[in-house]
Amino acid sequence: MIGICAAVERASWGAWEVVCNLSPRSYALTVQAAGGMALLLPPDDAAAEQPAEMLDHLDGLMLAGGSDVDPASYGARAHPETRGTRPERDRFELALAHAALERDMPVLGICRGMQMLNVSCGGTLVQHLPELVGHEDHRHTPGAYSDHGVRLEPGSLAARAVGSDRSAVKSHHHQGIDEVGEGLTVVGWADADDGVEAIELPGKPYALGVLWHPEEDERSSVIGSLVEAARAYRGAAA
Repeated sequence: MIGICAAVERASWGAWEVVCNLSPRSYALTVQAAGGMALLLPPDDAAAEQPAEMLDHLDGLMLAGGSDVDPASYGARAHPETRGTRPERDRFELALAHAALERDMPVLGICRGMQMLNVSCGGTLVQHLPELVGHEDHRHTPGAYSDHGVRLEPGSLAARAVGSDRSAVKSHHHQGIDEVGEGLTVVGWADADDGVEAIELPGKPYALGVLWHPEEDERSSVIGSLVEAARAYRGAAA
């Protein structure tokens, strides 16, 4: 059972326009294709206070993509390009991430989720990467994924999850890692600008963050590696 943290967004269909707990279906479909079951996790302040009860029902946690992380989560002021933050989502995901890591539950952070994994370990974010790298190749067109290459530390969890120490990936982000969180190791870099593309937490069975979107690439084995780790976690617990 893989818990997928949901975004909170205003959405419309038919005659309706309301605030929704939302997740692109590609996340669930990729989990299901790997033999897992997907459970959508909407932000819940009660669960943020007591995350253990929710995690008791899960074998793995996915911190999914979405809107910008609230800078208050890591003690910073908002940049003019930081938009669409949802503090209730941040509170919930930080609590789940801390508790999941404490019990050695497999955790995968994707794009925003990688940023949340870093913040959960005390790290900080670059709020607008184009100012740092001098280009907008990681999010060249709103609503469209950019393609670029990454290189991964040989032998790392990231490289094992991908199946290679180099990969073409799909990205759509304008924020990234600044100060790396305590205990985390950088294990992936963008070919074009050496930006941080993957982090992991050595000493944990499976704690990985990738800045790209493996759910949008049918050839990717990254989410499958989370399901495999969750299966092992479930077996050990049993």
